[in-house]
Amino acid sequence: MAHSVTFLPAEITVSVDGRMTLFEAADHAGLPVGSACQAEGICGRCGLRVLSGADGLSREGPLERRVKRANRIDPALRLSCLARVRGSVIVTADYW
Repeated sequence: MAHSVTFLPAEITVSVDGRMTLFEAADHAGLPVGSACQAEGICGRCGLRVLSGADGLSREGPLERRVKRANRIDPALRLSCLARVRGSVIVTADYW
């Protein structure tokens, strides 16, 4: 089943399947996402702010919480390399 991911303020929407992460969706949209670990869930630099549809993402697990704490990442951000798209969502990054 396809879901839409909208990236603001770029105003780019892509259709993705339920196996794709936000990081992969951003790559599919041609948008850069910070990462020093090649999306391995280690560095915490790929945090995106969910503006709408937070329930359309996989639940935040212990690894994501641990990486965010260790790297002093805003708890409101989702690590795009670990968040899988399960429904339609709108996200942003401070650098787009």
